Amino acid sequence: MTRMFRAARPAAALALLTAVTATACTAGPAQQPVAGPRAATVTPARLSDTLPADPVRMVLPATGAESRWTQGLDVFVRQVQRVAATSCARDRGFTLPEQVPLAFIRYYELPDLDFIARHGTSESAAVPAPSASPAPARTGSAADVRACLAEGTAAAQALRDRYAAVQGQWFGTLTTLRRDPATLDALGTLPDCLARHGVRARDENAFFALADARMQTSGPEGPDNALGRAYAACMRPVEAVREPARAELRTRFLAAPGHADAVRAVRTTLVPALRAAQRRYGVPLVFPQP
Repeated sequence: MTRMFRAARPAAALALLTAVTATACTAGPAQQPVAGPRAATVTPARLSDTLPADPVRMVLPATGAESRWTQGLDVFVRQVQRVAATSCARDRGFTLPEQVPLAFIRYYELPDLDFIARHGTSESAAVPAPSASPAPARTGSAADVRACLAEGTAAAQALRDRYAAVQGQWFGTLTTLRRDPATLDALGTLPDCLARHGVRARDENAFFALADARMQTSGPEGPDNALGRAYAACMRPVEAVREPARAELRTRFLAAPGHADAVRAVRTTLVPALRAAQRRYGVPLVFPQP
């Protein structure tokens, strides 16, 4: 996988996903862009530990910028899961099997145009590793491994239970904008705009197929962010339509009687629970920044 994007899905499913493509390869082959000079190599993003004033913006993001908090929350919970499992294994005197490194995964439904313009379509901030004690050399039995992985899952689930259901409902609500006439009209301007930037792609899916191909063939100096700048520039008119629509959707979502208890719980209990997990597991709560 090259792009670190995730489709907006119910939160219960998010915990099971790693880096996924935005289009599931349905767009078919894309034409190559007009050749041009390479831009400067993409540089790593920064990290911030600043939480939103309202935790709802972290759980129910309505903009690409807000989704950085969502990415950080997702990574934090998965780190808690791993640290709790690793601690269990260390207490029992064995080492868990090596796992794929965690990554901040951006959301296809919530493009973070400022971030993409600066860092391209594939790069993100590096996930800081929690401090860890030396691990035992012994490999655990299958039963031992299952028990400690279950302990990690329980630690993560205790956090997810505070927001996962309402977040899943929100992401489901976001997908209704795919059929919004104003959004479709705005997306219709994308091919011509990309062409003016020297990129030939018939739609957003074809653009990302092209970005994947470019990433696969980038030289030893690494990828550039020319495609990211083109995408960000051409998607700004689309986001100018979608961001107010998402804000209105969220206002209605928060006002719905069926969400009142869950939203109140997010606002009153989530941040204290995250801080307690930070202290217990030594996991940093941080968010990618442009």
